[in-house]
Amino acid sequence: MNWYSVVFELIDMRSFSNLWYWIALATVWSTASHWVLGVPFDMVTRARRFGGQAETDLDALAQINVNRLLNIARVSGLGLISLASMVLTALLTLAFWYGVEFAQAIVLMALPLTVVWALSVSAAKAIDDQSATGEALQKRLTRHRLWTQLIGIVSIFFTAMWGMYKNLDVGPLGG
Repeated sequence: MNWYSVVFELIDMRSFSNLWYWIALATVWSTASHWVLGVPFDMVTRARRFGGQAETDLDALAQINVNRLLNIARVSGLGLISLASMVLTALLTLAFWYGVEFAQAIVLMALPLTVVWALSVSAAKAIDDQSATGEALQKRLTRHRLWTQLIGIVSIFFTAMWGMYKNLDVGPLGG
């Protein structure tokens, strides 16, 4: 028996039974819910609690990120939507038509993140349209974070259910 087969026997390389996949999934959703429109959420909490300079800093950073996101959407939006649609369609086909487990794992991360991205553009547009600052901005960022967390919870739950199904369906030896 060579070392390659020993390593692959010791470490299961399938996506849903691999600890690294679950660590990556948790990290992705933790990061997505912490960085709301590119603004760390602790800044929102600090601005709400202390006001003053913390609120001014939040308004400035949020405005920078809103302008950045809206500029990306205006300049490259159609191309990004086309590319994302193509990649997601290819992944969905590989995942559920051909049964590629790695593609299933990627789809279960990428598809909900695409929804979060669309909500981020929508929230940025609303902030820009209303010229939201201060308490209105904090409420909008908090609401966006709540929706991101809800999407993350549903995504993690569905991914866990699908992962358990795949692990029970395939079995411990990959048969």
